[in-house]
Amino acid sequence: MSVSSPADHLPTPTVPPEPPRGRGRLLTAAGVILAMLMAVLSAVLELLLISVRVGGVLIGVSAVIALVANLFIGWFAYQSTRHKWAAGPPAILWVALVLIAAGRTTEGDYLIASDNWVGWAMIGLGSLAWTIVGIRLVSSPPGKTPF
Repeated sequence: MSVSSPADHLPTPTVPPEPPRGRGRLLTAAGVILAMLMAVLSAVLELLLISVRVGGVLIGVSAVIALVANLFIGWFAYQSTRHKWAAGPPAILWVALVLIAAGRTTEGDYLIASDNWVGWAMIGLGSLAWTIVGIRLVSSPPGKTPF
């Protein structure tokens, strides 16, 4: 009769195999491209919802969506690639699109009017979300998951 200890019954930890180099780069590129696509779709949706009113009053749904969506996109970019830099391209793209929308169109119209507080709140909260993502990624120690 043999005597076993409780440690003998614990499962042995397994380390997942590293993906082949080509596949890892492909998955990283796919994650960054998907995050950039989400940033474009988020910016377009927010711009479309800037003037949503309930009972004639602006409700600011666009600003809330900008905050939540950009935090999610930053989280997704890191989680899908495991690279801290991956949150940069979607952030730059979102900010560029929103700032371009703040200018005049060729017809002289504004997508974000200067008297619409929701547009400015959207730019502010969306940029704040990207700032939070950047600070979390930069300040996390190596090897620790920032999210």
